[in-house]
Amino acid sequence: MENSLLSNAFITFMKEAPEHAKVWGEMVQGLAKASALDKKTEELSYLAVLAAFGMTSGIPFHVKTAKEAGATRKEIISAILVGLPVAGYFVTQVLPAAIETYDND
Repeated sequence: MENSLLSNAFITFMKEAPEHAKVWGEMVQGLAKASALDKKTEELSYLAVLAAFGMTSGIPFHVKTAKEAGATRKEIISAILVGLPVAGYFVTQVLPAAIETYDND
């Protein structure tokens, strides 16, 4: 993935704490291997969680990954909005970043 899809905070984390970043990366890879979800479903689910927490910084990276795994624009929008009943309007705040990334990829 190109660095423009990574937040400044994440790039700083990787640069300034490489040992922690390595361990974190290994943990993420281990969780992915343990998951019963296919890559597309996992990425759509992750987008839903990011939206529920209002974490726009992770949206471009995970939209691109979901798209590469076969997710459609409509599926990405639906994944983001799945938390609307629980998290409310808050989840809509990530839509612009998601749509821009999907359309410009």
